[in-house]
Order: sequence, then structure tokens, then C-alpha cells
Amino acid sequence: MLAWLKTGGCLAGAFCILLRVITHPAWSLPTQTFEVSASIVNGCVISGTNTGVFGSLNFGTLPGVGSRSASTSLAQNAALTLACTPGTTLNLSIDGGAHYSTTRNMQVANNTNLVGYTLYTSANHTAASAIPVSQNVALAFSNANNITLPVYGLVQLSGVNRAGTYSDTLTVTLSW
Repeated sequence: MLAWLKTGGCLAGAFCILLRVITHPAWSLPTQTFEVSASIVNGCVISGTNTGVFGSLNFGTLPGVGSRSASTSLAQNAALTLACTPGTTLNLSIDGGAHYSTTRNMQVANNTNLVGYTLYTSANHTAASAIPVSQNVALAFSNANNITLPVYGLVQLSGVNRAGTYSDTLTVTLSW
């Protein structure tokens, strides 16, 4: 058997070839890279239970005689959440409502009596914060994950008004 190994027998030869393959340096491929990217675009989403009603402005119970003003803020539907990509410019537009003439009006049920009101983006009701009819108003927000629309209403009563529940329906359009 020793003679067989010395003459390069099959077993010894296979062992030698195997050693040569293991000790031979491996060929390596050059290092390569590849890119990973994504584009995120500005956007907003309204999520939750969509009942078709975004919220309400309720001026409460007011006397039918005399002069007085009343203000209120939008009570946003708690079942809805508005969120936007940080840095998005969010615009709000509100139409004139169902009883618009030259101003937004609430109308008493089953009658033509109207009570005018105005909308603002701030509680101090300045002319600069007025929400014009069907025009975009840019809104600022501090929490992009839960945006509350800053809508404030002001009603001015003067004289005698018919008793009843006055109402109006507005369409809100959000754009970005």
C-alpha cells in the first residue's frame, strides 16, 4: 500500500488535489453597490367613521328680542381624524351654505326668516381671520397627526326674530 501512495495512487492523488483546491486563494467578485430610494409626497387623509358630517357650530339658545352677539367654535366630529404630511400647506374652503344671499344665513324651519352669521379662523373674529365664501384659506397646524379645523362662528342678533330652530348646512372642501 505504501508503494501505491508513493506512486501517486488514486486515493493519495485525490487527497492532494483536494488540498491544493482548499489552499488555493479563492477568486472574489469586485464590491458593488445599489441604490434604495422612495419619494414621499405631501398629502392629507381623513380617517375614521365617515358619517358625512365633519362637525357642528351651535350658537345655543338665544333670545328672540333685542341685540346681542353670540360666538361658538366648530365641534369637530370625534369619530373623524384629519392628518397631513408635515410641511403640507392645508387649505380650507367653505361654501355659502344652503341659505346664502350676500352673507351666510341660518333659516328657521318651515319659514323664510333668516339670521346671518360669519365664519373666522380665530376666536377673536378679526377681519383678517374671516373665512370668505368658497375661497381657499391656508391653515396652520401644530400636530400633523391630529388636525383640528379652526372654524369660529359669530352671529349678530338685532331687533325681533321669529322663534324656532335656525340652521344651515355648509360644504367644507380641504385641499393641499
